Amino acid sequence: MTAPAPTRVPLYGTTLDGPLTDLYERMRRDHGPVVPVEIAPRVEAWLVIGHRELLHLTRDEQYFSHDPRRWSPLREGRVAADSPLMPLVGWRPALLFADGAAHRRMRSAVADALGRVNGHELIRMVRATAERLVAGFADRHAADLVESYARLLPLQVVTELLGLDEENGARLVETLTTIVAPTVAATGANKRMGQILLELIAGKKRRPGADLTSWLLEHPVGLSDEEVLHNLVVIIVAGNNTTVNWIASTIQILLTDPAFRSSLTHGHLTVDDALDLVLWRQPPTQNFPGRYATRDLRFGGQDIRAGDMLILGLAGANADPEVLPEDGRPVVGNRSYLAFGAGPHTCPARDPARLITRTAVDTLRHRLPDMEIAVPEEQLPWITSPWSKGLAKLPVRFSAPQLAADSPSPASGSPARTSDSPARASDSPAPTPDSPAPDSPDSPAGDRR
Repeated sequence: MTAPAPTRVPLYGTTLDGPLTDLYERMRRDHGPVVPVEIAPRVEAWLVIGHRELLHLTRDEQYFSHDPRRWSPLREGRVAADSPLMPLVGWRPALLFADGAAHRRMRSAVADALGRVNGHELIRMVRATAERLVAGFADRHAADLVESYARLLPLQVVTELLGLDEENGARLVETLTTIVAPTVAATGANKRMGQILLELIAGKKRRPGADLTSWLLEHPVGLSDEEVLHNLVVIIVAGNNTTVNWIASTIQILLTDPAFRSSLTHGHLTVDDALDLVLWRQPPTQNFPGRYATRDLRFGGQDIRAGDMLILGLAGANADPEVLPEDGRPVVGNRSYLAFGAGPHTCPARDPARLITRTAVDTLRHRLPDMEIAVPEEQLPWITSPWSKGLAKLPVRFSAPQLAADSPSPASGSPARTSDSPARASDSPAPTPDSPAPDSPDSPAGDRR
């Protein structure tokens, strides 16, 4: 006798309103560590929120593949080519969608290119960008730190690291937010991003520079132009939206948790402690697709069928009672969170991501020492999707900005574009496990994660 189909939790719409920690707690109570979900109406998947199960999922490529061409709804034509999901779950020739030797080949190129970024120069670039942004709103004594700071800083840094000029960097900015939002506009934005990057690749083949694009093109593994394109987007998406969320959420904690702010001011805690707390409580990427079962199996108390999608429930796994102390609060200094994934696909750029975020937060603290939140915390608006939850606005006010005597532009010189020393974890662009990628202008819309 066939078992009844499980009741699935929608990962869209009003289900995502309110604290997501409460949602994950209900999921765990009702379903255990592996939860039957829908990521869109009638599009089924499994959300893995058990810490132990998520580690198993990320490490076992025999039973769980990264190749979305295995996904049953896609193979059976139940997901339209123009579905808003496709920019996130369509196959691409990038490290995110490969297993085994193919993944190791592309990851080596990406990791080596990121390793050529000079950590000290990157700090100087981030600080100069931060100083310039603060100077732009300092005389108003008020700002929305999402719109005027967190959303601008990572992208300005990443576009410079890629070797994009100012005009094309601005074009890229316009596409990024749309790509990660589950709307019909995502497919068109995906194609626009592909065109911008193809133009960049063509230019760097003619005139290489000291930048990530050139380093990927010249890497000895011999990436094709198409592979460079799609792996660049892994870097871009990881280096932008997730870092935006990380910066904004860290500043929010410093503004709304008086005890934490006092401990930081008096040297009992560090900015890195605040960064870690955000990665535990509010990871920049909440859920991350996907793995695809290669055969029928029993996993986390659920019957998984070959071709099913399993989603990395990063935030839910962080909140697993099995890995938290009895009071449910993460211990300061504990970095066993799963915000960057785990296993062979752990985010290859987590160290520079930390460097960018730490420098952004630290610069803001020193330039606006008396800033305070301008609305009650409960009135802060959020942007939610199946994949992330981030602040839409963070209004603050301040009375005495401490501006730097000189706020140099990152364009003066070529900061962070030297191979003298890599960005180190101790100093330290881009969270999430291997991240999303766009359509090339000529590829079908149904191509991704």
